[in-house]
Amino acid sequence: MESLSSLWPTILSTIVDVAPIVGVLVLFQVAVLRRKLPNPGRMIAGFVFVLLGLAFFLVGLEQALFPIGETMARQLTGAETVGPQSAADGVDWRDYWLVYTFAAAIGFATTIAEPSLIAVAIKAEDVSGGTVRAWGLRLAVAVGVALGVALGCFRIVTGTPLPWYIMAAYVIVIVQTFRSSKTIVPLAYDSGGVTTSTVTVPVVAALGLGLAASIPGRSPLIDGFGLIAFASVFPIMTVLGYAIIASWLNQRRKTIESKDG
Repeated sequence: MESLSSLWPTILSTIVDVAPIVGVLVLFQVAVLRRKLPNPGRMIAGFVFVLLGLAFFLVGLEQALFPIGETMARQLTGAETVGPQSAADGVDWRDYWLVYTFAAAIGFATTIAEPSLIAVAIKAEDVSGGTVRAWGLRLAVAVGVALGVALGCFRIVTGTPLPWYIMAAYVIVIVQTFRSSKTIVPLAYDSGGVTTSTVTVPVVAALGLGLAASIPGRSPLIDGFGLIAFASVFPIMTVLGYAIIASWLNQRRKTIESKDG
């Protein structure tokens, strides 16, 4: 009953949020293009499904994904796991290896299940004629998110400034961009964006906030956010690295075949 009581306000809020999008689409279709809406009944039903889906999703975030992420962070940083600590004693980053392991595992798992990434990977395989494998792309992105989230948790534990990591990561990305094939660069950059979507963001954000709230001397506002940035940039690095390695292996194979021939 509590879930149902919180559903109606969420539905009303979702209607208010989606209304401008509907208004723009209808305005351009009717006033600018001067054409009737194709299949209006089906479109209305589709918007109803979108509203209900968003409402259920938001309620699920508040009642399941956010709480479980924060709960896991508290349990992994509790005294029974890392030992009693205080702000005066300081924080030893080596005591939190379970946090890094969990962060990498949850980052990998949520990315593999990310609907946006699945759609992009399938389209990339179709457009490339099979040159880019859907599963290969998904695995490369998932490894990047796993590394990024684990490193982001390390940053929260150590309390080091976020800009250092992000600037260093983008320097690597820029170098990789100039060394990669032009055909893979746009896909790599898009992969970093689509992976931070409906499944990954809630869990990773909850993990960061819960971790910052559980460690002495850390501020959830200052230290809790920033994991999404890691989850965005590191997939670009891994996809570009995957493409560079694949290209090198392909050239080496051709060189060996030419020598043998």
